[in-house]
Order: sequence, then C-alpha cells, then structure tokens
Amino acid sequence: MFTKQELDQFQMLRRDFHAYPELKYEEFRTSGKISALLKRWNFNGVYEGIGQTGVVGVLKGGGTAVSTETKTIGIRADMDALPLNEENTFSHASQYFGKMHACGHDGHMAILLAAAKKLAESRNFCGHVNFIFQPAEEGGSGAKAMIDDGLFDRFPCDEIYALHNWPGLPEGYFGFNCGAIMGSSNQFEIVIEGKGGHAAMPHMCVDPVVVASHVIQALQTVVSRVIKPIDPAVLSVSQVLAGDSPNIIGRSCKLLGTVRTFNMKTVDTIEKKIDLICENLPLAFGATAKFKFTRQYPPTVNSEKITKIAMDVVKDRFGETRIVRDVEPTMGAEDFAFMLEKVPGTYFFLGNGDIAGHHRDEGHGGGPCTLHNSNYDFNDKLISIGAEYWVTLVENRLSKF
Repeated sequence: MFTKQELDQFQMLRRDFHAYPELKYEEFRTSGKISALLKRWNFNGVYEGIGQTGVVGVLKGGGTAVSTETKTIGIRADMDALPLNEENTFSHASQYFGKMHACGHDGHMAILLAAAKKLAESRNFCGHVNFIFQPAEEGGSGAKAMIDDGLFDRFPCDEIYALHNWPGLPEGYFGFNCGAIMGSSNQFEIVIEGKGGHAAMPHMCVDPVVVASHVIQALQTVVSRVIKPIDPAVLSVSQVLAGDSPNIIGRSCKLLGTVRTFNMKTVDTIEKKIDLICENLPLAFGATAKFKFTRQYPPTVNSEKITKIAMDVVKDRFGETRIVRDVEPTMGAEDFAFMLEKVPGTYFFLGNGDIAGHHRDEGHGGGPCTLHNSNYDFNDKLISIGAEYWVTLVENRLSKF
C-alpha cells in the first residue's frame, strides 16, 4: 500500500515531531505542520485552534453511497509531549531540554497523517472522515477541551477510533478489549492541621505527621476492606509534605495521591470513604483535615459493537493471528474517554515490540523502552501497519451503507 519512499518520508516526519516536542496546549509548531500537510493534500476542510491548539481535517469520499444518508467516521491522534528530559542521544532526540515524546504521540500523528495522505489520493470511500489531532492528552484534558469547543457539534461522528502504541505487546499486533481498557484518573489532597512546636516537647503539640501516618494506614483499608474484591481499584498516597526542620514539629502535613478504577460508582464510594476518614480520624488526635478530590479522566470504555468491527478489520488486512482479544486493561488513564462518552467507538493497542527496544537506533539510553520513560522511542515500523489499518477501516466501513 505504501512505497518505501513514502514510508521514508513519514519516518522523517515522525522523527521531526520527536526532535521538536511540545507540551500540552503549546503544540503550535506541531499543529501548524499538520494543518499545512492536510491543506497540501486538498482536504475539503482544515480547521485549526479547536480546544486551543487542536486540528480537524475533513475529507469527503469520492464514492457513491447506496443510501442518501452520509456516514462519518472520526479518527483521533494525540499531539503533545511530556515534561521529561530525554536520555537518548540518537540524531532525532529531543532538541528541547525537559520536553520529550516519551509516549509515542509523534508516531500516532505520523500514522494518521500517512493514512490521511493515502485516503486523500484515492478517495475510495463514501461519506466523510474527520481526522482529529488532539492537544493536551497528558493531563490537560485536551479531548474535553475540543468537545467543549464544539468538536462534535461542528464535526459530527457516527463512530470514533483511536490507537496507542504499546511496548511489551509484540510488534504489529493489535490488542482489543470490548469493555473498559483504561482506568479513570482522580487525584486527592488532604491537609492535616495540628499544632506545631518544639520537637523535644511533643506533649505540647499535635503532631500532624503522626496523624498523617494513621490516615495513610486507614486509606489502605478502603480498597482492601470497602471495595468488592472483584472490582479493580487503586488508591495510592504518592506524596507526603511536612516539616521545615528536624527539631520542629510543623503545624500541618499535606498528603497527595491518586485513585484509579474502571467504574465511576467505585470512584463515588472511594471518595465518600476518604471524606469520612478525614472528617473523623484526625479528631481522635486533636487535629483536623481538609479533603479535596479532583476527578480528571473517566475510564476509557469501548463499545462492544465497534470493537468487534475494529477487530474484523485486522482480520481482513493482517490475519486473525495478529489480534489479541481481551487484552489486559491498564489503570493508566486516557482522555479519549471523554470522546467515547459522546460517540460510540473503540480505543486499542498497537504493539510497539519488546521493552528492550531493539527497534531503537544506536544512541538510545540504557533504560527500557517503556512509556513515560526517558529512554523510550517509537517503533517506526508501525507507521505503515497503523496507516494501512486506518485506510482499510475507512474503506471497509464507508464502502456502502
């Protein structure tokens, strides 16, 4: 489907994105290059600045539909990088200190752009395709920002799809799950107020660190003793901030952490239980606590119908053996979840290869090729595989209806 020359061009484009990463809502160079390419390929419409830096390219097929109804598919790729300093030294390593494409969004864009070019040349489908290039997936709720900015009002979609490269899954294999595939992301903050004083005179203080230790222990019982064992959940206290000096008992202690689940009812239960602990337990020590709970991303829940359609495309194009059914979900979060709340669709994994990263060029760091790791790099062999998948999906789904 793609010539070597074409693949070389998109590899160069991917590596350009990698060398010049941009953080959430700063994807001006990236979105500018994407817009310019879509316009060069004679897209029917290219719309910029959606959700601040997002881009949507609208492509109309050249085929004749069986019915008079127009069907539209949406395909999304994320654009932003991570605030991480790259430790690789190959030629396309990040040129910006403290910024890195350590999650493969550079590859996701290259895949979707390769498919966009091929479909623009052939137009071998009926209906419309909305190519959605989303900002701020890494903690910025860019999907929600695009939706709030009228994404699906301006560019309605009957179905929507997205992929993510997945280290550890064999190269070029496709991992699907008909239900929840990524967890919800929620953060909490607990500020315990005690009474400060001299560390040599603890009887005259209310030590917030001691209170915090009991709160942390109580929080560990929420998942183990409140949530049903068959209902997956994670509650982690990841930061404890307190004190100014070894000989001073501070007045307050701050706890920060995360809650991850596949079910929002479970989130409700956990939030209520944490609130109850914070309201009552510190009182036993003469302290008080303020609790704040922030819901970031909902769980990423796939449509069973659309997921089965997506698996059939793999079977048609690459064969049944390349499908990994019921791939293990992860508690990592993904804001494509917001789009799946509005439009039926699916989110799946495309195997990036082993975590040793044998696909990486000479000059990679010594660490594993895992997501959000300073030694990560995207596997360029996936550009043709992913792009062929998107082209086949569009041509199959929009051949007639």
